[in-house]
Amino acid sequence: MGTTSDFDKKRLIFISLGLFLFLIVHIAPDFPNAVDPTGEVVVLSSNAKTALGLFLLAATWWVFEVVPIGVTGIMIAVMQSIFAIRDNPDYPQIAFMNFMDPNVWFILGSIVFGLVFTKTGLAKRLAYKMLILVGEKTSMIYLGSFIMTASLTLIMAHTAVAATLYPLFMAIYALYDEDNKTTKFGKGLFIGMAFTAGAGSIITLLGAARGAVALGFYKDIIGREITFFEVTKYMFPVGVVMVFVLWAYMMVLFKPEKKTIPGLRDRAQTLYSRLGNITRNEVLAIVIVFSSIAILSLKSFIPELGFLNKSAVILCTTVLFFLFDILDIKDLEEIPWNIILLFGGAMSIGFCLYETGAAKWMAIHWLSMFQEAHWFVFAMGITFFILILTNLIMNVAAISISLPVALIIAPYLGVAPEIIVFLALAAAGMPFLFLVGAAPNAIAYNSGQFTSGEFFMSGIPASILLMIVLAFFTYFIWPVMGMPILLPG
Repeated sequence: MGTTSDFDKKRLIFISLGLFLFLIVHIAPDFPNAVDPTGEVVVLSSNAKTALGLFLLAATWWVFEVVPIGVTGIMIAVMQSIFAIRDNPDYPQIAFMNFMDPNVWFILGSIVFGLVFTKTGLAKRLAYKMLILVGEKTSMIYLGSFIMTASLTLIMAHTAVAATLYPLFMAIYALYDEDNKTTKFGKGLFIGMAFTAGAGSIITLLGAARGAVALGFYKDIIGREITFFEVTKYMFPVGVVMVFVLWAYMMVLFKPEKKTIPGLRDRAQTLYSRLGNITRNEVLAIVIVFSSIAILSLKSFIPELGFLNKSAVILCTTVLFFLFDILDIKDLEEIPWNIILLFGGAMSIGFCLYETGAAKWMAIHWLSMFQEAHWFVFAMGITFFILILTNLIMNVAAISISLPVALIIAPYLGVAPEIIVFLALAAAGMPFLFLVGAAPNAIAYNSGQFTSGEFFMSGIPASILLMIVLAFFTYFIWPVMGMPILLPG
């Protein structure tokens, strides 16, 4: 009884804290205007100020899980409607329509991938095969899992990778702890999956949509192009280093309770043999999933396929799973709607900050602080801001808000635009603090191995490690590789 009472007190405190932060920002006097280097003045309107307060409320409730994370997502749209935050006469409709955004549907389709891998038995087949290869050391299970996660993001979206591998990792974990209790190994396995999905996704333009958006801004503002292969050239070493850094970090923070799982390889071999020959449904699932991945990948190379929407493509696979009787009506009940609602809310608050101008006001205020700074301080300042912003809103939106401002300020300090773009891509790809920062974070949360607060706390050192790695590459590695750092003269 005492424990429940203590929990209720803590819950009440954090519910009140979120509401207090919202109200104090909502009723606060006007904040100073922001002025960018071109002289454009950005005023923080009353609606934009309220949007900032709403974000603080949502962030507090998300971190401390005062209600289910999906319910906080719903609350975001409700508050926008009650306080008429959007600068639009149709603000109630728009706030709720964001829950039907194509990106939310893409996440839904990706999660269905995972359901199919679980139901058909592909997840167990792949999990047992991997365990036979990596052996019985838990450190090597960590490493093998993380390398597999990062490798798959080279050819498919990190959301789809996380959703596909999630049931595989659940099968692996079942051999570690048959009672499916929370353990350090479980926390490290699933948080590590989320983190390394981000690390791998920066290496090619196929890992996430943010790359194409950043290169588009670069071309529009600078007038030059960065090719697919240039991205991979400079980002590959960063992604690889981060995978191994994160592996070492997980081994320290979530050191497995067992160094080895005796007899695991033999047990995995036995369980793999019991699965028998590959079934019709497994073959169909593989064909459908990889056809979808192939089409999405070809979009990056064949302009004629540009009309295909990624969400439509991945939802076609969902329809096919039902047409071929791989899934049925009961499987719809297995979809983690808590995660879907979380991302609906994340899209809603992201668009709210963007449309009211609150996000742009923050970006200009922050980046203007570095107008007189050393080029390295400026570059790291941009990186830090994008890293924080991408944890709060969609990484595509974070880049859309920050990169144009940064590319305008950079020439004043003699900084080459290329370094700004690559730092932005790396930082936007690895949001380690909030579940809403990236879909793999939320998918990993569905394992039940950690709370959103534990994820946040483990993400602070991981974010610091990322900043250190990017600082090292900026000052030492990328210049040697031929990346322009400073403008001539």
